[in-house]
Amino acid sequence: MKIEVIETEASARPIGPYSQAIKVGNFVFVAGEKGIDPKTRKMVPGGIAAETERTLKNIEGILEAAGTSLRNAVSTTVYLVNIDDFQAMNEVYAKYFTVNPPGRTTVGVNALPANALVEIQCTAVLPDQ
Repeated sequence: MKIEVIETEASARPIGPYSQAIKVGNFVFVAGEKGIDPKTRKMVPGGIAAETERTLKNIEGILEAAGTSLRNAVSTTVYLVNIDDFQAMNEVYAKYFTVNPPGRTTVGVNALPANALVEIQCTAVLPDQ
């Protein structure tokens, strides 16, 4: 099976030795994304809501570059530094997944790279051709 690396300017470049996403078969595996602005390469200001918004925009751009969209997301994992931010994150998240939201796991963690407050990993399928 062919493995394709997905790279796009619509999301921040990786801050380590990993790809923004990998497409294999009918699946797209997006690496954990954070609220880093792709133009400035800095974390967006404004707290958990702003970071969640930018994170989901980054994922959206990666999925579009891979030929799919958030509508085809089947699974996400959300990592929160402060589990008390769950409600604020969830309010933003709900705006991006309005119909048939993917399965999701949310995990509280001690810290994230780049001092992020949230990181989201996403798996999606390619649309039927």
